[in-house]
Amino acid sequence: GLIWVTAVVVGIFITFGGQTAVIFTDLVQGVMLIFAGLLVFILGIYFLGGWDSFWHLLPTSWKLPFAGFNSPAEFNSVGIFWEDAIAGSVGFLFMNMGLIMRFMATKNVHEGRKAATANILFMLPVSAIVVGGGGWVAKAISVARPDLISPDSAPDSVFVLVSHILTGPGVFGFVIAAIVAALMSTVSTLLNATAAIWVNDVDKPIRIWLKKIKKEDETDEKRAMIIARVSTVAFTIIGVLAVYAFKSYPTIYQAHAFFHATITPPLMVAIFFGAFWKKFTPAGLITTVLGGVTLMLLGFKFPQQLIQPLAHGTPYDPVHPFTYMAALYNLIVCLSVAVVVTLFHDKLKKLAKKIRKNSKDKGIMYVIIALSVIIIIIDMTAVFLNINFGGLAVLLPLTLLMCAFVAVTTTVYVKYNEETQVLGLTIGSIRHAKEWFKGGKLNEREGEKVKAHWKIIEGKKDEINFSSKEMHKMQAEVGDLVYIADNRKWLGGLKSCHSVIGEPHDEHGVIMIRQLHLEKAQFVEGKIIEAEKEM
Repeated sequence: GLIWVTAVVVGIFITFGGQTAVIFTDLVQGVMLIFAGLLVFILGIYFLGGWDSFWHLLPTSWKLPFAGFNSPAEFNSVGIFWEDAIAGSVGFLFMNMGLIMRFMATKNVHEGRKAATANILFMLPVSAIVVGGGGWVAKAISVARPDLISPDSAPDSVFVLVSHILTGPGVFGFVIAAIVAALMSTVSTLLNATAAIWVNDVDKPIRIWLKKIKKEDETDEKRAMIIARVSTVAFTIIGVLAVYAFKSYPTIYQAHAFFHATITPPLMVAIFFGAFWKKFTPAGLITTVLGGVTLMLLGFKFPQQLIQPLAHGTPYDPVHPFTYMAALYNLIVCLSVAVVVTLFHDKLKKLAKKIRKNSKDKGIMYVIIALSVIIIIIDMTAVFLNINFGGLAVLLPLTLLMCAFVAVTTTVYVKYNEETQVLGLTIGSIRHAKEWFKGGKLNEREGEKVKAHWKIIEGKKDEINFSSKEMHKMQAEVGDLVYIADNRKWLGGLKSCHSVIGEPHDEHGVIMIRQLHLEKAQFVEGKIIEAEKEM
């Protein structure tokens, strides 16, 4: 019931509030959650008679910085390292579109760096106490007062149980609200990000492919908003239904571990190699996703043969086999596929050239594609329907053959030039990325911020005009990107917008904006605005 209620509330305020609603509700909910977590931890220590009593009640194993190296199966250090420290961390910091959108929403790169630093130095340590504090207190109480908290209490409900014991009705209600806020914060962030991805990376490319719009056409903001709202509702329903798929796991953390160990590896390899390895090819990418995922399915089907040799002695659980160590196996197979296919790029190009020159090239490719699809279907049938096609000795060679077929198919059909098509997309060409983003030459001269009154002028062009004196103070040129915001700091950038610097004027102390900037930023007449050159 709580899941559906939360989904409805979150779906409504995201649908009508968008990114701004998500960020500001997350800010309030984050403060609530941190305060509630610290409050429960402090009250728990006081309830137990102080820090010394609390510390001595904890078992020795609970005082160690890490869990057991490879046991128990449901929670061990080596498994958590591969699943959370490697796959999970990359999944959260590099693939979580909700987090990426927050950094993109900052006014400039400098602010984004400050946010990242504050997150590492302050938020992560505090969050560790907030999340773990309730469990530590519960364990100590279960030792001192087993009549209040049974040692066999379900881990997922222990925070609520501790809060009920330590707080009165009013405070307990606040703590429960904070728990719901934590759920809402995560859900709202991901739904907002998913809607943005759908609009920009699914809906728009499909419309371009159907020739309903051209790539260079301006975005229809009203239509994009409708599509975003509809997709938000749809993904809210899908998200709620997905909860039931993970109900078989005894704890939320194990369900989380299974998700990251399964979903993250192929995407992690694709993103990292795409950003840091210039020679990484489309064939490597597509084969990593299709071939890597299929090899991962074989690991799920044959865990003792494929994952156990890499499991560092982790016990085998027949119900949920190697929930954590599957991450290591999945990373290895995806990395291997990506590296091998990329290193064989020249040979694949020669083979693709021979196929294109063959008079029966279409027939050859149809056969290769058909065989690839058949092998994928066989693998999926063997895993999900538990049908025996000859065991691992048959399925593994077939899957490797399918990987080769996918690599050849991608090389034949995808036109690729690493000198031009990856320019600005890899870490070594970041300057080109900046120029691409700006749409012109970079101006990286350091300037000052300027403050002035604003005035609306006619025109629909998305540019802002400054006086020559203010342009000189900012070290700005025509075409540079600029950020303008209400000068009142307590607004936190709520009344602000980004634009482009236009031709200078001679009216010193006045920033000339258009109606579209006023609609975006909602400036207040008579209030001074601050301008800062971005790039």
